[in-house]
Amino acid sequence: MSLVPITVAKGDGIGPEIMDATLLILEKAGARIAPEFIEIGEQVYLRGIATGIEDSAWKSLERTRVFLKAPITTPQGGGYKSLNVTTRKTLGLFANVRPCRTLVPYVRSKHNNMDLVIVRENEEDTYAGIEHRQTDEVYQCLKLISRPGTEKIIRYAFEYAVANNRKKVTCFSKDNIMKMTDGIFHKVFDEIGEEYPSIEKEHWIIDIGAAKMADTPEAFDVIVMENLYGDILSDVAAQIAGSVGLAGSANIGVDYAMFEAIHGSAPRRAGQNMANPSGLLNGAIQMLVHIGQPDVAEKVHNAWLKTLEDGVHTYDIFQEGISTQKVGTREFALAVIERLGQEPQKLTPVRYNKEAKPMNSELYRMATRKPAQKKELVGVDIFVGWAGHNPAELGEKVKGAGTDALKLSLISNRGTRVWPTSNPSTFCTDHWNCRFLAASGTVVTHKQILEVLGKLEAQGLDFIKTEHLYNFDGVAGFSKDQG
Repeated sequence: MSLVPITVAKGDGIGPEIMDATLLILEKAGARIAPEFIEIGEQVYLRGIATGIEDSAWKSLERTRVFLKAPITTPQGGGYKSLNVTTRKTLGLFANVRPCRTLVPYVRSKHNNMDLVIVRENEEDTYAGIEHRQTDEVYQCLKLISRPGTEKIIRYAFEYAVANNRKKVTCFSKDNIMKMTDGIFHKVFDEIGEEYPSIEKEHWIIDIGAAKMADTPEAFDVIVMENLYGDILSDVAAQIAGSVGLAGSANIGVDYAMFEAIHGSAPRRAGQNMANPSGLLNGAIQMLVHIGQPDVAEKVHNAWLKTLEDGVHTYDIFQEGISTQKVGTREFALAVIERLGQEPQKLTPVRYNKEAKPMNSELYRMATRKPAQKKELVGVDIFVGWAGHNPAELGEKVKGAGTDALKLSLISNRGTRVWPTSNPSTFCTDHWNCRFLAASGTVVTHKQILEVLGKLEAQGLDFIKTEHLYNFDGVAGFSKDQG
């Protein structure tokens, strides 16, 4: 049987040690892979390449389309971009998949029967990285949620549940506050969920959902979330299960996939033969399933469970009275190899679906296109940098910039209305949103907005940003302000 080419990066810190251990286990288990090695991370950054990856490495990824990556160190300071984010977005790795399972008593946890998977959107949200400093006092980060991106991740969560015999998919969002961005995430979840009648569906507001997950993780099966929520709560779930150091993750796209541990490069532990390779090994197990080798994945996974069950532990999970042997990185790998072909007796053995079909890429290649809605420009939010503190004074200045077509409707500060009425206790920064609206039924032109901006400039006001206000089929496509 032909070997599957994969691209391998040993990374920084403990990366080379845990990668060597992982590859040794895969080799002895009979994984049908042909690794191509590339250099990424700290040394590449320090050669002046701000992305941490060279063109030759991209060429390897374009050939193999499968990336097994150890943790890297990103130098502190400006100018360096996260390689993880760069890789995920460049290769279209829209789904991050992190299984979290308790292994009590061999790994400490306050829970005995946690077995959930977090499916996290990987390309959008605040992780688009679009940030601006707009005034002396105010910075912004744009949260971008697209319907096509949402459809892809929601569908992937349901398809994952079906393929892995999971019974329930839960959506976490904050659509009681962010009614448009998180609102569309929840709405699409409900729409796509109807296509999967055999799967139980539920939605939780993110804060109480997170509290429930921390307290009663066995209540959940597959949880799908936006990028930022998923990044935070997948680490929380891994730690609740026992240790972030044991967790692996898959980053799945239509054409490419990347597999890794979820922990960092731990430079303080580098070169000491101490690091636990389990996180990267679990990422590699996900890789084996992805490339159509579930037989090897099952063999490796069960040998790993048997090793933990036998009490052969690295320092990070060693427990007096439970562990039987404290071992280093390489010794742990050899212990797993020794148990290949064996299964745990007390922990539940893993079974992978040998008949599973490859991911249907066409489901995700083109998200559903909705009929175009009637889009009407009905106003503009003009953000002004102004160092004063009296909203009434600013209101008098800005009101004069109105025209026959556009009238000043309100001024808000950090989302709270402060003009034409305000509460003196409302704290204001130097960042003011002046909302101009047209008379009902009137469609605004760009020329009319430019006229307002010209008047603001003539008054010496610094307008720093504009947001056009649209109605879609008569429904406002913009939020109201508090108050």
